Amino acid sequence: MFSKRHQPLVQAFLMSVVMVTIMTAVITALNTGFDRGFTGRWAGAMVAAWPIAFTVILIAGKRVMRLSIALCQRD
Repeated sequence: MFSKRHQPLVQAFLMSVVMVTIMTAVITALNTGFDRGFTGRWAGAMVAAWPIAFTVILIAGKRVMRLSIALCQRD
């Protein structure tokens, strides 16, 4: 489907979509509850949060991976 060289970009995209979807749903529900306007508020939060999450993952993803590897060296 995609070239292997696009894998980091595809991973960042998918990770950001999953995380933003879950986090904005939970936070919107906790802050405002489930009522008739929930879906609209959730969608608005997703539109605002996704570009930020995607950018952060692109910038910090490799550093975070290296840090996690360094922290998990000991058996």
